[in-house]
Amino acid sequence: MPSLIYNSCLDDTVRGAIDFDTDTFKMILVTSSYTAAKTHAKRSDVTNEVSGTGYTTGGNAAAATCTKDNVNNREDITFAITSWTTATITARAGVIYKSRGGLASADELVAYVDFGTDVTSTAGTFSVTISSPLRFQN
Repeated sequence: MPSLIYNSCLDDTVRGAIDFDTDTFKMILVTSSYTAAKTHAKRSDVTNEVSGTGYTTGGNAAAATCTKDNVNNREDITFAITSWTTATITARAGVIYKSRGGLASADELVAYVDFGTDVTSTAGTFSVTISSPLRFQN
């Protein structure tokens, strides 16, 4: 499954439920058993979150930065590197979501980032770098 932006992300952004400048974002890691669907809207729709030493359920912070690109008529959103130290885990992808600090059914999904293959760390640092920004273009 390629990486994707969830359908609800643009709708939530337009309606003011997501503000990339001020909201808190996190990334959870998922196994290859999770099948991403553009129609998933809330963190509670995501299944098969990884578990293991050094990984906390609910994931880690993934700070967002917005950059307006007037030349290409788009808004680029990048996320900071997030990592889990001394982690023993295997993940296929990461899911970025807006964290409201409570129930998974309240947290809005943003994007699914496919690693292309299972990635494993054994008592080491598991880092995720998102090389391409999310793009909202008109």
